[in-house]
Amino acid sequence: MVKIRGFLQQVNIPAMARIKILLPHTFALTIQLPVRITDLNYGGHLGNDALLSLLHEARVQFLRHLGLQEVDPATGLGTIMADVAIEYKGEAFYGDVLQVQLAATELHKYGFDVVYWVKNQVDKEIARAKTGMLLFDYNTRKLRVMEPAVAGQLGREARP
Repeated sequence: MVKIRGFLQQVNIPAMARIKILLPHTFALTIQLPVRITDLNYGGHLGNDALLSLLHEARVQFLRHLGLQEVDPATGLGTIMADVAIEYKGEAFYGDVLQVQLAATELHKYGFDVVYWVKNQVDKEIARAKTGMLLFDYNTRKLRVMEPAVAGQLGREARP
């Protein structure tokens, strides 16, 4: 039932298609991140906004592991997030230590995807996520083509 200007009307709203994130066979790096008290929402568990921030932290560490930066302050060259998808699988709570596994996948002319598999300290799955990253020139505010050196750094870790 939907209420529109004081009238009740039965409306058939199709169910939203569920996101399914496919995990690669191997991951390049595992990052450990604690769930802080400030990461909790009104439900007493890890909030969706906090999870996205934790994924950001994991991605920065992942890029550093590959010898890359989100943005190089000297050149203004870096990456920009084009999209994000998160598939929630379980709750995380204050004191949990999340094990975030990361892999670069789907390399293309202008970017790549980062896939995340998030579990807690007892191996309970918390979430799967994917961010679409594009190479970006912050000076010109335009996309840039992936240089062979960057493709090589990511390619060592990439899994189709």
